[in-house]
Amino acid sequence: MWSILANSNAEARGPYGSISVGNWKGGAYTHDQTGSFSHCAAGAQYASGVYFVVMIDGNGGWSLGFMHEQWRLRTGEAFPLTLTFDGQQPFNVHGVPVADKLVRVPMPNNSALISQFRRAKTMTAYTQGQLFQFNLDQTGQLLPVLANCVARIRQSGLASAGDFSLLPAARPVAAAAALDAGPAKPDRLFDQTGTGFLVSTNGHLVTNAHVVHGCVGDILGNLSGEAPAKLRLVSSDETNDLALLQVTGSFKDVAKIRDKAIQSGDSVVAIGYPFHGLLTSDFTVTTGIVSSLSGILNDTRFLQISAAVQPGNSGGPLLAASGDVVGVVAAKLNAIKFARATGNIPENINFAIKTGALRDFLDNSVVPYQISDAKIELKTAEIARNARGFTFLISCKAKSKAKEAAKN
Repeated sequence: MWSILANSNAEARGPYGSISVGNWKGGAYTHDQTGSFSHCAAGAQYASGVYFVVMIDGNGGWSLGFMHEQWRLRTGEAFPLTLTFDGQQPFNVHGVPVADKLVRVPMPNNSALISQFRRAKTMTAYTQGQLFQFNLDQTGQLLPVLANCVARIRQSGLASAGDFSLLPAARPVAAAAALDAGPAKPDRLFDQTGTGFLVSTNGHLVTNAHVVHGCVGDILGNLSGEAPAKLRLVSSDETNDLALLQVTGSFKDVAKIRDKAIQSGDSVVAIGYPFHGLLTSDFTVTTGIVSSLSGILNDTRFLQISAAVQPGNSGGPLLAASGDVVGVVAAKLNAIKFARATGNIPENINFAIKTGALRDFLDNSVVPYQISDAKIELKTAEIARNARGFTFLISCKAKSKAKEAAKN
C-alpha cells in the first residue's frame, strides 16, 4: 500500500527482489509509467498506525516516508514535522505530500539530519497535534542493505534482483589495507563563519542551517564591536536551510519581518559578514533589486536578488527599503559550475529564502517575532545603522567536510 515513488507525481511498481531486516520489508521499485528503476525502499508498520519507510533513489539520495490511513493530504503543500533523535535537539522539517496519505522527507547526504538518523536508536515525529514514536535499533543494518540494493540494480539491472539483505563479503585485500593504515588522523578544523539576525527580545537568532552544520564545540555570536557570546542551537530545518539559535540576555533591537510580500524590481539591502577578518571586521552593506520571485528551477521558496553576496553573508537579513526583513540570504550561484554548463559567466545571481518559509519555521519553533507594514523608505545608511543592533557575526570551528559543504 505504500509503494509510492520518491518522485512526487507517479506511482511505483514492485517490489522486485526482497529486503528483510527485522520488521523492515521491501525491495526495488520502478516507475509505473516508464518501467525504469526508481528507488529501493523498506517499510515497517508501527502500533501508532504510521507506516514508516526509508528510501534511497538511484542517485544515492535518501528520504524518509510517513504514511497514515487517517491523513488527508494535498500534494505539493508543505507538511511540517518535528523530528527528534535520541532526545537531542529537534529538527523542524517540511515534508512533501506525494499522495493523500504519504509524506516524503528528503535527507541530503551531507545534512545533520541524516547523520543523526544513521546513529539514532529512537525517533519521535510530531505533526498535526500527534506525537509518534519509532524504534530505530535495526536501521544500522537496514541502511547498508538499501545501498546494496541500489548498487546491484545499477550494476546488473532488475535481472539481478534477489535477496538484497545478503551483503557482499568484504575483500581481504581491502581489510588488510585498513589494518595497515594505522590510527586515523584527527580531522583538521577550520574557522566557519556566517551571519544571523535577532528576531525576538529573548535572544532568538535566525541563520542558515548550513552556517552551523558540522560545528565542533561552541557556536559563538556577537554584535558588531561587542565580545562574542555562546549560542545555543534551538532547532534546524535542513529542507529550507534555516536554523534557530539563542543567546542569553534581553535585547531591545530586533529585526521586523515585512508583512507584505516583496515584488520583482523592489530595492533590497543585504547585510552580512563576508570573508570576515580578510576584508573587514565590520559587516558589509550591498544593495540591489529583486530580480525574480523564484530560485533555481523555479523554486518558489527563494528570491533571486542582484545584491552582491559572498562567503559569510549566509544567514544574514535581506532588507526592504523600509528596513524590514524580506528574506534570509542563502546562496550565491556557483559561477564556475554555471560557466562549465552554459559557457557564460553569471553576474550578481544570488538567492534568499522568502519570509513565508521563515515565518512558518518560527511559528513551528514557537518563537515570537514582530511583523511590520511600514511604507516609509529609508536611506541605505539608515537601514545599515538600524541593522547594526540586530545583526550577528556567527562563528565556530568545523571539520573540513562541513566547510566544503557550506554554501556561502
